Amino acid sequence: MENRLADIARLTEVIEPEAKALGFELVRVKMTGSGDERTLQIMAEDPATGQLVVEQCMDLSRRISDRIDEVEEGGEELVRGTYHLEVSSPGIDRPLTRPKDYADWAGHEAKIALADKIDGHRNLKGELFGIEGDVVTIEDRKAGRVAVPLDKIHSAQLVFTDKLMAATRPLDMSGVEDIEELEQEEEEAQD
Repeated sequence: MENRLADIARLTEVIEPEAKALGFELVRVKMTGSGDERTLQIMAEDPATGQLVVEQCMDLSRRISDRIDEVEEGGEELVRGTYHLEVSSPGIDRPLTRPKDYADWAGHEAKIALADKIDGHRNLKGELFGIEGDVVTIEDRKAGRVAVPLDKIHSAQLVFTDKLMAATRPLDMSGVEDIEELEQEEEEAQD
């Protein structure tokens, strides 16, 4: 059903140049929810920090919103019906969505959910060894070392550990209060 309401590949084609124009890398484009409670989730990062600060999220959100409006005014419906746009930073226990993520985060603990079982396992958790070609290797606690083709991975993310925390630069939260206050004022103005 999600695919009929929004073509994620087409949305990515529209959104990625907007992220790149601001110097960001797109991590994930995802549609969640149903009916009037749908959310278009955009996750991006500044390659220099591996995350986005609040101001960067706002800049990207405005740019994406304007671009989607522009495309839809041209007659192409990118997302059917109403939806909420959410732009965020990957966070510490980030999803692994691109081949480079598996290389960048080798040596850290990850969880991988597979589309189909491999060696009797659908879920793997353990140290990520990286990626060679299009094959990811993980040292699962139960199954041992498992090589997984990228196209067999349904979803993957890092596991929050002290080692990961130490390897991740602290997120700059300055400005959060100002933005929450601005959103509150906008909601009151609409009432």
